[in-house]
Amino acid sequence: MQTNFTPKQLETRSLSEANDVLRKCVHCGFCTATCPTYLLLGDELDSPRGRIYLIKDMLENDRPATAHIAKHVDRCLSCLSCMTTCPSGVNYMRLIDTARVHVAKTHKRPFMDALIRKVLQLVLPYPQRFRLALSVTGFFKFLAPVIAKLPGCKPLGAMLSLAPSKLPPRTTAKQTNLHQTFTGRRGRVALLAGCAQRVLDPGINEATIRLLNRQGIDVIMPEKEGCCGALVHHMGNEKQAIIQAKNNVDAWMREIDNEGLDAIIITASGCGTTIKDYAHLLVDQQDYAKKAQTVSNLAKDITEYLCELEIKPADEKIDLTVTYHSACSMQHGQKIISQPKELLRKAGFNTVDVPEGHICCGSAGTYNILQSEISTQLRDRKIAHIKSTNPDVIATGNIGCMTQIASGTDIPIVHTVELLDWAHGGPKPLALSGLK
Repeated sequence: MQTNFTPKQLETRSLSEANDVLRKCVHCGFCTATCPTYLLLGDELDSPRGRIYLIKDMLENDRPATAHIAKHVDRCLSCLSCMTTCPSGVNYMRLIDTARVHVAKTHKRPFMDALIRKVLQLVLPYPQRFRLALSVTGFFKFLAPVIAKLPGCKPLGAMLSLAPSKLPPRTTAKQTNLHQTFTGRRGRVALLAGCAQRVLDPGINEATIRLLNRQGIDVIMPEKEGCCGALVHHMGNEKQAIIQAKNNVDAWMREIDNEGLDAIIITASGCGTTIKDYAHLLVDQQDYAKKAQTVSNLAKDITEYLCELEIKPADEKIDLTVTYHSACSMQHGQKIISQPKELLRKAGFNTVDVPEGHICCGSAGTYNILQSEISTQLRDRKIAHIKSTNPDVIATGNIGCMTQIASGTDIPIVHTVELLDWAHGGPKPLALSGLK
């Protein structure tokens, strides 16, 4: 694609990167075949290729984002399926992130839209605030259909619909920052405690700690570590994302400089994609660029790390059919495809894939709140494909996908690591208590 940025514009790193990305696009249209929004809406502007044209025109001409541009940028899930499909290596993630920052800085959103986005950024990344909010919203779930019909309040209705009726007990994992193995020590890792996941399903990290400890791995949960920054970054708030990333880099570097770390373990694949990109996010931060690269290099999804450990096969086969849903941030963002399924099979589960597994379930961070109609269509499409496999249980590696899919089906859904912990001597996941 021919571009027309001025030499002055190209002095800005984000625009220089956008120029490089745009020039790789050859308009082939392969991306349209795997784009969820194009699949549903059939609008060229809701495909990666169409958005690329809109973003190019906006950035080249240094124009404020219009409501028309914001609508189509907002509809992008950032599922990155287009990057898996693209034969030209177009780094669409860089482009859509730049576009979101530009939209956030230059577009004046309607009052309710702006307010809801602000509330999400002030609540979701902070576990105490998020837990308090959920404890309140749970009482008002029955009002979701009514609130959704009020002007500008559809996202509030979606938020209420997704809120759990009952919160799980607070996790005990953070009470002891160091969780030591009782077998011969093979390694030492940091575990991202997370924000939303810690509140919605604390059993995920607890299962991770148990499993790693049994494999001879010490697990540290560093002081002052917080949200990875993904939630605010995907809403165009680059400034806050950088603050949160720097905070985590500081927390992990203290451990690296102290006793050292073999890896930084992440159990939410959406967070993993962002943390593995810290080196790029903080490249202009003089005191952090090198440290961020160190952190990015150490970041690993729990299934990546377990495969490297070469854990032993389970002693007994658990006779359950597990349909594995690969989160977009896992398969497209991090290119982790075979490892989770390999671990589940070695653990004795009958593991099957989801038909049309490359298409997003519609979770995508806050997408199922801000774009609830499209999100619901994608969720229902995903669940229909899952049901066609006749599973006993659904497994996935991302809390967002778990929440999204669970909102539309009674089939139990658990994190992959919970099944692996169970198969290797841990307790049965709570979500499976009804299964024999």
